[in-house]
Amino acid sequence: MFNNIFSSIITDGTFTGTEFAVSTITAIICGFIIAGTYMVKNRYSKSFVVTLVLLPSIVELVIILVNGNIGAGVAVAGAFSLVRFRSAPGRGQEITSIFLAMAVGLATGMGYIGIAILFTVMITVINLLLNVLNFGTDSRGSRILRITVPEDLDYEGRFEDLFTKYLREYDYDEIKTTNMGSLYKLTLSVILKEGISTKEFIDELRTRNGNLDISLGRQIDNMDTL
Repeated sequence: MFNNIFSSIITDGTFTGTEFAVSTITAIICGFIIAGTYMVKNRYSKSFVVTLVLLPSIVELVIILVNGNIGAGVAVAGAFSLVRFRSAPGRGQEITSIFLAMAVGLATGMGYIGIAILFTVMITVINLLLNVLNFGTDSRGSRILRITVPEDLDYEGRFEDLFTKYLREYDYDEIKTTNMGSLYKLTLSVILKEGISTKEFIDELRTRNGNLDISLGRQIDNMDTL
């Protein structure tokens, strides 16, 4: 009985109306599960979650139509590859969810209904648990500090006393010129000390950099990409 889960309802590359309906309905249900799970503790747009719902059934239709046709399969693979060049880079979880939706579409398109359902439930449950438990979150509270300084300011050693006063840890990640070389932008990974005032910290930095731009943000916003 258990082995029936891993068998396909489509044989010899042909399918009936019932088999097509079962595959499509399964793909849509799995799409809703994937989208619903992604919406838990993730930033999302309406467009993206609708895409997650519909993508498995779209892939399923393509696969079920080219099943057994090598030429059509190669043409479809080429068409899918064009999508990459018309899409902006996404966050890690977005790309993972899209791959999951496509994998479910492939499984249902080939008739492996049991595998599609089992894999969807298993992966989404694991994903949900990891998000709820905040797995991988930097518990130290790392942030990104960006300081703009004029080109005539010797920034080396200029801010170190303030860093020692307000920061538990800091490390220079990047130093680059901007505005035709008239400004430097310093990017640091920092961990603030407990109980310090970020306003006081930024105000003291402003007195050292000529009141140019300073930003202090969450590090995760800059790292959550593949």
